[in-house]
Amino acid sequence: MDMKRKTGLILALDVLSRERAIDLATSLADCFDAIKIGYPLILAAGLEIISEISKQAPVIADLKIADIPNTDRLICEQVLGAGASGVIAHAFTGSDSLRACANCAGQFGADLFVVTEMSHPGAREFMGPAAADMARLAVDCGAAGVVAPATRPERIKMIRSIVGQMLIISPGVGAQGGSAKSALQAGADYIIVGRSIIDADDPEAKARELLSQIL
Repeated sequence: MDMKRKTGLILALDVLSRERAIDLATSLADCFDAIKIGYPLILAAGLEIISEISKQAPVIADLKIADIPNTDRLICEQVLGAGASGVIAHAFTGSDSLRACANCAGQFGADLFVVTEMSHPGAREFMGPAAADMARLAVDCGAAGVVAPATRPERIKMIRSIVGQMLIISPGVGAQGGSAKSALQAGADYIIVGRSIIDADDPEAKARELLSQIL
């Protein structure tokens, strides 16, 4: 994946309009190292939105893939074939499913990021107790990195102790209350931020304000 660290920020492009997505990606490209696109935008704008956005920055397809190995492979082939440079998958489905994603990512020269623990409060209920095991599975499957919550920096620190030098990308900054600085200090490599930027009156100014706090 061609994601060179310049700013340490990943934009979560959580919008539904193709036009707004392209406008935001174009105007904010200098502020972010990659752009994360999920189901809402892909379902609203079509799979081709991946290739369109990838003209501005590397795209991570955040589909949190969680199915049997064959279905996981088919999903990965679709988004990576459309131009995504990375894909996010869950680990709780087990090693065979996760390896199917890892193998497919390898064939496309793309990165697999594995969810260890999500950033919302409910993640504490079932994901929290299993986060360490899911981090170890990510290592065993040869993933490029993991997803760990910026809303709980202490969890980033614990996950870093397991994954070593693997990349950690952390959502939850801004609208969910996480601190970019705290997450980076805990061991995150990249901060994922969305609503607090794209819903601002001046998204570019807001993005640059965040950059000034962490660079």
